[in-house]
Amino acid sequence: MILEDIKRANIEALKVKDMLARGIYSVVLNKIKLEEIRRRETGESLSDVDVVNILQKVVKELNEEKENYIKADHPQMAEDTSVQIEIISKFLPKMMSKEEIKSVILALEDRSIPFVMKHFKANYNGKCDMRQVQEVLKEI
Repeated sequence: MILEDIKRANIEALKVKDMLARGIYSVVLNKIKLEEIRRRETGESLSDVDVVNILQKVVKELNEEKENYIKADHPQMAEDTSVQIEIISKFLPKMMSKEEIKSVILALEDRSIPFVMKHFKANYNGKCDMRQVQEVLKEI
């Protein structure tokens, strides 16, 4: 499970005193814990797909933060943020390419936008960018 891998990496970062990695692991683990608490109220449990979605949001936030550091002329902070993005990206699954998405769409009987989007959300959530799926679907 991805959560267990993150916890192990966090402990390793503590042992080697890697404060940069330790900081981002703390942020991620806190976001995951908040989501677990929120879901516990409804009786749901957290899956790997949910953890991947949280990680993707964190990477998106870090990219925005990096752009802001570049605009504010803080190259060291931007570099630190890049390192944090790399650390988190190790836990994300490989994203599907446009060709892979296209082959899945072509294999479907119904190629209507709602059906294709539901299919990808149900079967490939966290493994593909839904915007990219929509773009490939429009090209077909």
